[in-house]
Amino acid sequence: MAHKPRSEMIAETRARLVAAARKAFGTVGYADASMDDFTAEAGLTRGALYHHFGGKKGLLEAVIAEIDAEMSERLREITAGAETPWRGFVEECIGYVRMALDPEIQRIMLRDGPAVLGDPTTWPNQSACIASLSTNLRGLRDAGTIVDLDPDAMAHLINGASLNASLWIANAPDPEETSRRAVDAFRTLLEGLLADNAKANGC
Repeated sequence: MAHKPRSEMIAETRARLVAAARKAFGTVGYADASMDDFTAEAGLTRGALYHHFGGKKGLLEAVIAEIDAEMSERLREITAGAETPWRGFVEECIGYVRMALDPEIQRIMLRDGPAVLGDPTTWPNQSACIASLSTNLRGLRDAGTIVDLDPDAMAHLINGASLNASLWIANAPDPEETSRRAVDAFRTLLEGLLADNAKANGC
């Protein structure tokens, strides 16, 4: 039987560790997740974990990157199903905030992530989020759908608002009610960007 290429074996090892850690982090949280338990579940050793991720913190970063990629794909699907670019933009922004109700996202991305990795605005994924928002805003501005604005500046403001809304929801005593309030307020905030002609046309 032919041996697997080394690159494939490395990818499989990393995937097994990430899957086991994601299950543990999502179930009991980062602090209570035992490296011995999830390496054993993956059929690997602590040595493999340290080799591939440098430790538990590095593994959390990998889990967050995986979840973030899945969130981005879910948002792309929301945008693709929208009737207009403006509706797609709004529903994508709202969709991100609503994801804070997902138990796994709450625990890993919005509670343990900031506690272990620090301010989420400094995470690697934030630059891509802001760039995407800026591109969408520029297109909407150039089409006359929204008021004349600085897309880069507004992208930073919207990104900050959505991130803080998500953190608020994830740490609230009643996440469902907090999500409803945050979504209502965020939708009002976004609607304020519409140009007068777009408002008249019911965009």
